[in-house]
Amino acid sequence: MPTDSPKHFRLTLTDGVAEISLDRPERKNPLTFESYAELRDWFRGLVYRDDVHVVIFGSNGGNFCSGGDVFEIIGPLLDKDMKGLLEFTRMTGDLVKAIVGCGKPVIAAVDGVCAGAGAIIAMSSDLRIATPEAKTAFLFNRVGLAGCDMGACAILPRIIGQGRAADLLYTGRSMSAEEGERWGFFNRVVAASDIDAEARKLARRLADGPTFANMMTKTMLAQEWNMGIEQAIEAEAQAQAICMQTRDFRRAYEAFAAKQKPVFEGD
Repeated sequence: MPTDSPKHFRLTLTDGVAEISLDRPERKNPLTFESYAELRDWFRGLVYRDDVHVVIFGSNGGNFCSGGDVFEIIGPLLDKDMKGLLEFTRMTGDLVKAIVGCGKPVIAAVDGVCAGAGAIIAMSSDLRIATPEAKTAFLFNRVGLAGCDMGACAILPRIIGQGRAADLLYTGRSMSAEEGERWGFFNRVVAASDIDAEARKLARRLADGPTFANMMTKTMLAQEWNMGIEQAIEAEAQAQAICMQTRDFRRAYEAFAAKQKPVFEGD
């Protein structure tokens, strides 16, 4: 089970909503080997937690995440052999797998710099809210690397389309908040003063909803990437039949019949 006292990122947990953010605002919140690993393990552990229903991955000090720390990650990578480099790239990819597979909706609240692995974290989230100051860059190309980092070539085109993804991944340029909203990367753009409240409002709505059904929705969104339409329809038939056995499904019916708002309990 993941700790509620992480060493390398901030965490608060209130009524089923976990709010996390990186905690190096003086450096625009870069990732380190340690924070990568701790975030990976924390998201992996969410599968087994009933007290977390939604995660907000927020910004800190006006920025989301500037990517891997140049001196604490990029520099040391130059001295690693192929085995060590592959261990690192697999570890970073495991963070994406953990976010996608954690069973909880993840909301990215993006302000300021959102670059490199930070852009990947936002991409891997289920919903994304931005401020007008958000600047998102998949800048791997600009440091001599391929744009295919941490699943970007698989996930980003599914969100914004192949041509737009190619534009960002080949050039490493920044995508503005307006562009990101127009392309469908960001669900909405709100003022910086409102982003935390907006993310919490959305998280509260999800946390108060049928959380087992939310988990099934997240699971199917990921699994159906690899299915044809016939397999997807059958998989959704099975998922929906499972959800129809939950008490939340009965609660919704009984509330509707009584002309009341359902109170879901996640079972």
